[in-house]
Amino acid sequence: MDKLTYFHEKVEELKDAGVYRVLPVNYGPCANVINLNNRKVVNLSSNNYLGLADHPRLKEAAKKAIDKYGIGAGSVRTIVGNQDILEELERELAKFKREEAVVCFQSGLNCNLGVIPAITEKGDLIISDELNHASIIDGVRLSRADKAIFRHADTEHLAEILAEKAEQYKRVFIITDGVFSMDGDIAPLPEIVELAEKYNAYVYVDDAHGSGVLGEGGRGTIDHFHLNGRVDFIVGTLSKAIGVIGGYLATKTKVKEWLLHRARPLLFSTALPPAAIAATIEAVKILSESEALTEKLWDNAAYFKKGLKDLGFNTGQSKTPITPVIIGDEALTMKFSQQLLEEGVFVSGIVFPTVPPGTGRCRVMLSASHTKEDLDFALNAFSAAGRKLKIIK
Repeated sequence: MDKLTYFHEKVEELKDAGVYRVLPVNYGPCANVINLNNRKVVNLSSNNYLGLADHPRLKEAAKKAIDKYGIGAGSVRTIVGNQDILEELERELAKFKREEAVVCFQSGLNCNLGVIPAITEKGDLIISDELNHASIIDGVRLSRADKAIFRHADTEHLAEILAEKAEQYKRVFIITDGVFSMDGDIAPLPEIVELAEKYNAYVYVDDAHGSGVLGEGGRGTIDHFHLNGRVDFIVGTLSKAIGVIGGYLATKTKVKEWLLHRARPLLFSTALPPAAIAATIEAVKILSESEALTEKLWDNAAYFKKGLKDLGFNTGQSKTPITPVIIGDEALTMKFSQQLLEEGVFVSGIVFPTVPPGTGRCRVMLSASHTKEDLDFALNAFSAAGRKLKIIK
């Protein structure tokens, strides 16, 4: 039997279910309007919340860094050492986040895969929100700690687990997203932190979609709730609102020292390239100078959410610029995404296994780079596509 028969059958199953996709090609920068498959469309699929991915200041900083430092870091940072520009980035991020120390990783996913197994061990307990990001789930799987799941954002259920199990373990870690990427809702962090303090548990927050969006100047969900200094581990990404690539953990200096000895992505994978580091430093400077971009992002989000609701779409419980348009049926979700593209708007359909079966949605990601003309054009496309497929009346 052909060894590839298994994969052929699996791909055919995707096609039969109506969820097979061919990735489109963007022939230019990630921006509000992109050249997708050689056609200009309004882009509502990007995590580029603040429009920084193509910002002139970031591009100029990256070019200068290439001239000074070259293209790559050359090796793992624990072997070849840190370039001074990486040291600068970690200092600037710690200052920006109002935390003691920051350690940078190659991506947000690498951050969770590296940190969670390194800070936990056999005899510990991890309590994780049921809708946490896949990278958290995988990081927890890599840990030798015991695991428990609490119902999404249900602090009463979390309290029950803590009351039942906390005393049985050496240490307890509560792990949650700050902003949940598929629904746009925000974790009840004040209540989680209070429970953690009551039971002497650690709090670990993946704030990938809160960084650059919530808090003063985009400092994140922890700053939004004024919990600075009360959350032990804060993960952020440099590839969404910051517009570049990479991830980081904001924490205490002693934790950083430990991770530099035990976090496997730091020990076995080459460090961030200089151009990305320099561009990130410039992005942090922009956020520190003004809140104009975050204000524009929230203004665009409010405008578009209202437009979708007025049309009759189900946008769930989002409290952030992440705006799910929930269709339910997976095949219909993919048809709706394709129809939107025909109308000139790019919104990816998201189905199982990214979201639970039967909860397919087209996830709208607003950006500060969108103009009102972009948004009005997109709303007209949603109206036309929704009526053609009888999703709305």
